Amino acid sequence: MSITITDQLFALQDTAYGDFQAKLMPTIDRRTIIGVRTPALRKLARQIAKTDDAQEFIGQLPHRYYEENNLHAFIVARMTNFDEAMRQTNLFLPHINNWATCDSFTPKAFGKHPDELLSAVKVWIASSHTYTVRFAIKMLMTFFLDERFCDEYPSMVAAVRSDEYYIKMMIAWYFATALTKQYDSVLCYLTDHRLDTWCHNKTIQKAIESYCISDEQKAELKGLKM
Repeated sequence: MSITITDQLFALQDTAYGDFQAKLMPTIDRRTIIGVRTPALRKLARQIAKTDDAQEFIGQLPHRYYEENNLHAFIVARMTNFDEAMRQTNLFLPHINNWATCDSFTPKAFGKHPDELLSAVKVWIASSHTYTVRFAIKMLMTFFLDERFCDEYPSMVAAVRSDEYYIKMMIAWYFATALTKQYDSVLCYLTDHRLDTWCHNKTIQKAIESYCISDEQKAELKGLKM
């Protein structure tokens, strides 16, 4: 009998680590967490990414276990063909059910195709699925805050309105990161109160915690708390 990918994950199980992870992810049933450390998952993804077993595995959605979803994300992230990476991403996004899987999923091929990625982001950010929206904002934060930055992108994020905690937290994370890289361009989102009160204050909190924000900027931001 052949050993399945799920069998390989259970061979890497650390139950105590699984208990620790469960406390960080209240949206996930503890029974679906095997308890595998991220470096081990990434190593397994490297080992199997180009095998037929991996292709069969990523075609078996939905997965039962949290680690299966993370392994799926790491396999797709290693794809070098943009079109295939995008196709697999669109198939996978509706099945992401927690912040950790969402935030660890960054397809490398996306960085070389910013125009096509941006078109997809505009679709994802309008989704009704929490983690698809969170992923869209994360893509804007990852690939469009440096040399590709333009004023349209923070406007897209500020336009998102949601009561979902994991979306609101990503909005705050985006703007806190944007302040470290494009301070003068995005400060107006705080001075003009273009975010809801929770996101506004959480942005300031996270920015003030950053070592990339100067003391002078931190003092200015503290004065903008609502």
